[in-house]
Formats: sequence, C-alpha cells, structure tokens
Amino acid sequence: MRLTVVGCSGSFAGPTSPASSYLVRAEQAGRTWSIVLDLGNGALGPLQRHVDLADLDAVFVSHLHPDHCVDICGLYVTRKYRPGGGVPGRLPVHAPRGAEQRFALMYHGLEHDGMTGELEVHELADTQVTRVGPLTVTAYRVNHPVEAYGFRVEADGAVLAYTGDTDSCDALTPLLTGADLALVDSAFVDGRDEVVGVHLSGSRAAKAAAEAGGVRRLVLTHIPPWNDPEVCRAQAAAVWSGPLDLAVPDETYEV
Repeated sequence: MRLTVVGCSGSFAGPTSPASSYLVRAEQAGRTWSIVLDLGNGALGPLQRHVDLADLDAVFVSHLHPDHCVDICGLYVTRKYRPGGGVPGRLPVHAPRGAEQRFALMYHGLEHDGMTGELEVHELADTQVTRVGPLTVTAYRVNHPVEAYGFRVEADGAVLAYTGDTDSCDALTPLLTGADLALVDSAFVDGRDEVVGVHLSGSRAAKAAAEAGGVRRLVLTHIPPWNDPEVCRAQAAAVWSGPLDLAVPDETYEV
C-alpha cells in the first residue's frame, strides 16, 4: 500500500500546499487500485501528477467542510465533459449524510439531478466497512463540530490510519491501534488554541497515538499556513519518541 500526500494544508490552501487530500494505492493481480481520502480545495490539480482521474476507484470524504470536499466539483467535470465522451460508470463517493445535496449546491446551476450520473454517493456510518479491491476502509465517527469520520485503511496486513479533523475522542483508539502509519490532525497549538471539540494539537495527536498503542510512524497533518510546523513537531516530540514526520505535498510513503 502506498500513501501519497496530495494536500495537507489545514482549513484552507496554503502557499505551498492544497487543502486536505491523500491518495492511497495498492496492487492486486497486476492491477493498481486507487482511492482518495478527501478532496479539498486546490487538490484536484496536483492529484493529476500521480494518477489519471479516470482511474480512481473511490473517494472517501471525511466531512463536508470545503477544505476536505470542494474539489469534488472539478472531479465531476472531468468525468462528465471529457472530450470524446464521459468516463463510463459512476464513481463511488463515500461521505457523510447530506453529501449528495451539498455537492450539487456547491456547483451553482447544476442540472436537477445533481451529480448522480457520474458520482454514486454512499452515506457513511460509524464502524462501517467498505472494500475497494484489496483495500478495506473502516470509518470511525470522530469529534468535530459537524459529522466527521476518520478512516482506517488496510491491505495485505498493512494499516494506514487517517483521523480527518478531530479533537481527542474514544474513537481514536480503534482507529489508530497498530497502524503502520498514522496521519493525524495537528491544526491547533498548545497554549494558543483553547477551544475544544475541533482539532488536535501536536501533543494531543502524539498522546492519542501513544495511548492507542502499536503505531509505528506518526505523521502530523492539517497544519494551517499561519502555524509554524516546527512548533507542532516539537509539541508532538515532547510526547512521542517514535518516528515522527510532518506531512509534505507529493511525499509518498510505503505502508
């Protein structure tokens, strides 16, 4: 299984990164399966450096804030209006309740049936399991002001955990336990951001991974452009003694 960071900027696209989007690929019987976890603003462009958009097998949307889903509109265009004819079939999109209507509203003036001709939207639920080729994706409801999910992706014994946007919560334990790579929200800074129920800080991200147990590599992500990433890293390192990275666009990890 391979993880490519497409975009990792928190809350809005930054000068060096789109908003949240992560490409996950795995091989099975000579065929590459590709899913995307989130498709935030600015992500669709650089995603094309790594995969033909027509080859995507599914999209998983953690929640319906624009920095995690708004580029679904552009993806729809690439499938419907491609010269020579649209992409055959409908692309599965797994997203929280109300996503189909939200997507249509984001694309002002879209025909009455929204994007249903190109996108097959499925509603997520807590602990729901979805299989895409060799990839098994389990959704966990996490702690954010709107309905939001983290995703645990497994293939050939390897485990990738992605928290999406969340503050500390019980769901982080089954989501993160035993992950080979944990991609964890670290938008807040200890001592500055006191509001609860929105985001993790570097230290709380590290604490969640440590308490879950068995996490081999911690990657901090969703860091807004106004944060100093090294402050987030330092706050995590005070708690976490294992391998620790900051997410960087276009970086690919073998999981």
